[in-house]
Amino acid sequence: MTNRQTFLDEAATLLGLRGLTRDPDLMEPWLTDWRGRFTGAALAMASPSSTGEVSDLVKLCARHGIAIVPQGGNSGMCGGATPDKSGNAILLSLRRMNAIRELDLEARQAVCEAGVILQTLHETAEAQGLRFPLTLGGKGSATIGGLVSTNAGGTQVLRHGSMRAQVLGLEAVLADGSVFDALTPLKKDNRGFDLKQLLIGSEGTLGIITAATVRLVPALTERIAIWAGVPSLGTARALLLHCQDVAGEALEGFEVLAQDTLEDVLAHVPSTRAPLAGKHAWHALIEVVADRPGAEGLASLAEEMLTSAFEKGLLEDAVISANEAQAEAFWLLRDEIAPAERARGPAVQHDISVAVEKMPEFVEQVVPLIEEAWPGTHAVAFGHLGDGNVHFHVIAPPGVEGLAWQEGDGKAISAQVYELVTRWGGSISAEHGIGQLKRDELGRLGDPVSLGLMRAVKHALDPAGLLNPGKLVPLA
Repeated sequence: MTNRQTFLDEAATLLGLRGLTRDPDLMEPWLTDWRGRFTGAALAMASPSSTGEVSDLVKLCARHGIAIVPQGGNSGMCGGATPDKSGNAILLSLRRMNAIRELDLEARQAVCEAGVILQTLHETAEAQGLRFPLTLGGKGSATIGGLVSTNAGGTQVLRHGSMRAQVLGLEAVLADGSVFDALTPLKKDNRGFDLKQLLIGSEGTLGIITAATVRLVPALTERIAIWAGVPSLGTARALLLHCQDVAGEALEGFEVLAQDTLEDVLAHVPSTRAPLAGKHAWHALIEVVADRPGAEGLASLAEEMLTSAFEKGLLEDAVISANEAQAEAFWLLRDEIAPAERARGPAVQHDISVAVEKMPEFVEQVVPLIEEAWPGTHAVAFGHLGDGNVHFHVIAPPGVEGLAWQEGDGKAISAQVYELVTRWGGSISAEHGIGQLKRDELGRLGDPVSLGLMRAVKHALDPAGLLNPGKLVPLA
């Protein structure tokens, strides 16, 4: 038997019938990324049920020189969980490891295995009068392990921070199969490097996340969503500052989108309708919340915030959600932007950040620059203005062949956008990660000192290069 066959036989013995498959039909849905840009092949798909099985499998892979591509919900945006076309790696699915091992009400924390679905954690916490303060459009498929591995963001970063801020402890299997166990949260621990922070955001290139201790916060007692029309992105930025001054920590979300983006969503989702009667160049979705019984009523706070904003000329029109259903309807318009855009036609997407105060000027300058350089394209920006992160998408001219355009003009557009972001002191990846989509661009535009440190860490923790090869870390 070949070494590969020996490996497969040993892996099958280790994991059992449920834990290893080579069935093409079972593997096929997990070999293409969410956006459909990358399709690979795998020697097999492994689905371990415990950290011990992950450890034993990694040791087996190390002995046979088999590469490993870890995968959670396969909802990433940059191809970070998709194997290459060689078929030499195994796809390691963490979806069977889906237990919430512990939920401590007093400590307000939960120990979740990597395969726990984000929505499941939300529902479990809410049933106990708590909540997990990170959410995003893909909450029904995204897993805790994937969120940790990519340091995911979402719509509540303004108040609570990204996934990095939610992780109190971590468990991971390293390249040699040893288990890094730092699940116990310590508020003060000065024993050198914070190794769990090194693993967060490493996209499976330094270790395989198997569990995390995450923080929980009190459940909301009330929330109000506000939909506001504003004349410019610069005005939206001024409105954000005003809302922060008036609402303080009650301000939990501040999202922006342009009028044409809203119209795309309204056309794509038949059940939706525009919150405001007229058209506005930009729209802001604002959320204020209360999480303490007896807290001052949000309705009066929201009215005060909007009244003073009108007096300062920061609003053209606005509406306050009358109930939870209307608040959800407002958020549906935000969550459906990506599907609506996909229905419109091919596009290139850029998850970028610059300093918060520079974002309006960046968008106002770069949109016409891109549209003039590539006639017929349409550039849109939407997202988390409050933390300096917008999704800057460029939609192809009508009638073009999608794949050919993306491989030609699309790549040239992305290169230009990333050069401009770098020139403005920003980041080519604000919350979606690097994966394989942006690895070469990171190598081209990244700081040489930072890149050198990344390569050194990768070599130190994974000298054989078996953990998620071809992702995140640029070649030298």
